[in-house]
Amino acid sequence: MSEALLFRARADECRAQAEETKLENVRERCLRAAAAWTAMAERGERAAAMRAELDRAKAACD
Repeated sequence: MSEALLFRARADECRAQAEETKLENVRERCLRAAAAWTAMAERGERAAAMRAELDRAKAACD
């Protein structure tokens, strides 16, 4: 499982916990955590895309 998939799975878990709880502060905490996990997944995906582009550029120069 890639890191991005793992991070997205964690975000899904946090959103599910937010839906299950009756406590507003817990809901808010879970939603903040979900947003953070999603942001980490997006950053990782952007970094992977940039690495792949760099590798393609290097391969084209060789």
